[in-house]
Amino acid sequence: MTPNPETVFPIAGCASLTHVKPTITKPNIIVGDFTYFSDVDFEKHVLHHYDFIGDRLIIGKFCQIAAGVTFIMNGANHQMNSASTYPFYIMNGWTQTPPAPEDLPMKGDTVIGNDVWIGQNATILPGVHIGDGAIIGLGSIVGHDVEPYTIVAGNPAKPIRKRFDNETIELLQQLQWWDKDIDEIQRLIPLLTDSNHEYLKTTLKKLLQNEKCNSIHCSKP
Repeated sequence: MTPNPETVFPIAGCASLTHVKPTITKPNIIVGDFTYFSDVDFEKHVLHHYDFIGDRLIIGKFCQIAAGVTFIMNGANHQMNSASTYPFYIMNGWTQTPPAPEDLPMKGDTVIGNDVWIGQNATILPGVHIGDGAIIGLGSIVGHDVEPYTIVAGNPAKPIRKRFDNETIELLQQLQWWDKDIDEIQRLIPLLTDSNHEYLKTTLKKLLQNEKCNSIHCSKP
């Protein structure tokens, strides 16, 4: 059976884990193939996401999002450079003119890379960018950008360590395995799941060299 990113329930007999992409109904939420959520109704976990704000939640491919994860969007922010933070302008009966965009603490789009693991009950705050391959610890509050292949945890979330050395991280980002076709990913799985980091690095170098040669029709070394 070929993996299908449009299948809502990717595990036979399990209705508590869902592929996110085929469940999305809102145009300002963009999710890549095979990203899953260990729950149902992902959109209910994206809070304060109002069309008039215009921000987007963008999530890459093959992400693993645990139960209880919450994405807080820019609509949760109130004006803070005035005497009152109360949002009169959205309440019926009040006559406040909506604040100018520059008077609101808008942080832009929230962007999650590919192959990111977000632990249970973590909260991602507005405008955060999380790099490919990052791991977010259980219960973390993430208010700042996270570098690729970095483990962060805590409240506020802080870097614990990088998953690999810088050279291996660079090679993984060059490979971008998540963008390859299903058959090629199937062939790469033994490498992607091997815990020998030196073997990983050595093999990645060979793969990338072969890809380079194929792209320019040169002879393989």
